[in-house]
Formats: sequence, C-alpha cells, structure tokens
Amino acid sequence: MVCEKDPLVQKVCELYEQISSLESLKPCKDVNMLFTQLVVTCMPPNPIDVTNLCKSIQDIRCKLIRLCGEAEGHLESHFSTILGSYDNPLHHLNIFPYYSNYLKLSQLEFNILTKHCSNLPTKVAFVGSGPLPLTSIVLASFHLTTTSFHNYDIDPSANSMALQLVSSDPDLSQRMFFHTSDIMDITNDLKDYDVVFLAALVGMDKETKVRFIDHLAEYMAPGALLMLRSAHGARAFLYPVVDPCDLRGFEVLSIFHPTDEVINSVVIARKIPITKQCSVECPLAPTKLPNKCFDIEMFNPLNHVNLLEELDIEEQLS
Repeated sequence: MVCEKDPLVQKVCELYEQISSLESLKPCKDVNMLFTQLVVTCMPPNPIDVTNLCKSIQDIRCKLIRLCGEAEGHLESHFSTILGSYDNPLHHLNIFPYYSNYLKLSQLEFNILTKHCSNLPTKVAFVGSGPLPLTSIVLASFHLTTTSFHNYDIDPSANSMALQLVSSDPDLSQRMFFHTSDIMDITNDLKDYDVVFLAALVGMDKETKVRFIDHLAEYMAPGALLMLRSAHGARAFLYPVVDPCDLRGFEVLSIFHPTDEVINSVVIARKIPITKQCSVECPLAPTKLPNKCFDIEMFNPLNHVNLLEELDIEEQLS
C-alpha cells in the first residue's frame, strides 16, 4: 500500500493543499506556478501504481484530477479568447504554452492510427473538444488534410470560441464542425465516424469514463477505431487512467506511455463486430491482443523523444 510516507505522494499532497486553497484556478502567477510544480513533480517516470494508494490519498487524487481539469479549462478559454482576437488565429497558435506538446502528441497519435488502419479516415469525431481544440486543428492541418472533424462539447460557449478560431481559415472552416451535445445523447450518428477520439478529461472518474466507453461501444460502427488518452505512473495524479479492462466491446490494439513532456498515454482500440464478441455471459468484454510483440521503434514520432513503453496487454487481460 502506497501512502503518505512516499516522498512523491508527500509532495503531491502538499501541492494539492496549496492548489485547493486558491480562490480561483484562472491563469495567474500563483496558479501557473503551482500547476507547473505539480506537472514537474509527476512527469518523471515513476513505478508508482495509483491503484495501490490508500483511501485518503485516492480521495486526494480524485479531487486533484478535477482541479486539474478545471484549471485546464480556464487556461484553454483564456488563450482561445486571445487567439480569437487575431484576424488569423491559426497563425498564432504557438502563443499557447503547451502547443509544442500538442504537436508531438498529435504526431504520435497519427503514427499509431496509420499503423492500424489501411486507409486514412474520412470522418473523425472528437469528444470533449473544448474551447481550444488543438488536437483536431493540428491533425486537420498537418496529418489528416482531407478529413472532416466533428467536434463535440457539452458547453456552447466552448464551441463558440472554438469556431471563432477556424472560421477565417478557408480550409478548416469547411472541414471542422462543432456540435453542442452530450455524447451520451448521440447514438446512430456515431456509426458515421471512422475514428472517435475521447478526450482525457471526458469522464474524470472511473465510473463515468466507463459509461462513456460503453456508450461508444454500443453505437460506433464495427471496425471503427477509438483513440483514448490515459495516464501512467505518477502522471495518474493529473489525468484519469483507462485500463484495458475498461474497453468492453473493443479489441485493444496498443497502449503507449510517453516518458517526455507529453503527459498523456495513448490507447487505441477497435470496435468489435457483434458476431465476434464474447458469449452472452460477457457481451462487451475487451478482446486480447492477437499478438503482444511488435517493433515499438516505428511508432517513435520524433527522433529525440525517449518515448513509448509497451504494456503487456495480454497479461493484463488474462
């Protein structure tokens, strides 16, 4: 059982106390400093398993993830507002302090995606796109240059801000669409997408995350790909963890754990055709990888990135 005596846990708890006492999580000197310290603390590879945390630390972790989500929302709104004031917002994306991380993460996700699909997707959904939909923008601009992107967010103001960013661009304005909807209310339309991305902070606790995944499993087209973001080691203090066993109705293809400044792990899974799903006793159980060994180096998106630890998914699911 990992508890308060662990130096990492002590530091995280100390930062949680300071962050939770802030009057606001909107960008300012104190907020920026504390969250930078938190990220720096949690970024280095660490063998900690958050499932082994004692209950009091588990509670702090859950609260901290919510605080991180709230702060991230404020940060994105802040910079989306600034970017929206430019005549050509997409020409100034590098003012966002984590833009380079999105470039790396999107490159990684594109490399993984192309490994597991024979043709580039024509229609993609991004669930939880927010006011600054950088993943959709970067993928549409540099990687999936003919693909249409349907961005879903429950917040109308977030979609309004996001639309402002692409409306002046002659290309993306024709390929980026924004839907103000709870994805749980979207059913048959999900069958239209070749790939569905699920943002890291859609479902900030295990039960909610699994409910979203189960909904996607019910309505996505057989053979369609689901791309999710997860977290590993100490980074699980910042974002929710998606376990292979959470992906009922999907064949888990790969899980990658960055060890550089890209915080999120990447999970890719394929919707299982109904005829190939499990028995009646377990209709939506995740399917094991058909083979657990492959050349990990081909997925390294950047030569300098010390990236990608492969999980033995077969052992996890057995």
